Amino acid sequence: MADKLSSKEIDDLIINLIGEEIIPLVGQLKNKVNVSEFKLAENLNITVNQVRNMLYKMHQFNLVTFIRKKDKKKGWYIYYWTFNPKRIKFLMDELRKKKMEKLGDRLEREKNNYFFNCKNRCMRVEFDQATDFQFKCPECGELLEQEDNLQKIKELEKELKELEKEK
Repeated sequence: MADKLSSKEIDDLIINLIGEEIIPLVGQLKNKVNVSEFKLAENLNITVNQVRNMLYKMHQFNLVTFIRKKDKKKGWYIYYWTFNPKRIKFLMDELRKKKMEKLGDRLEREKNNYFFNCKNRCMRVEFDQATDFQFKCPECGELLEQEDNLQKIKELEKELKELEKEK
């Protein structure tokens, strides 16, 4: 599944879910099995605690798995981490579904409401708010006029169709 995805698509998903600071760690884990958190910290030139923090964030999305082994000399546990590329496609689908839901909600709002703004485009308000402001912009005092949101509706519909094609 994740084999068909480019490195950029994988990185974009991880940035979207967790943040850009995780990308170097992912690079250290890709195509490797059971990498010590100490080795990761050394390779990335950061502390073990920083590495653990990032790994825990990835683990929340099941993007990494781990095993732990007891160090016989020191008596503490060492964790070894593996990147889980099988989760990427699933997470991408989940993100796409959420985006489609938000776009669908926004599209409905655009279709079912009248929007108003002033010539300076200070703010965009719905009809109820416009009446509360007596059709005067609370920012600049200019008259609020009804907006033609047909183009916005078309753009949202197009974006929704594109997301549906990605299935």
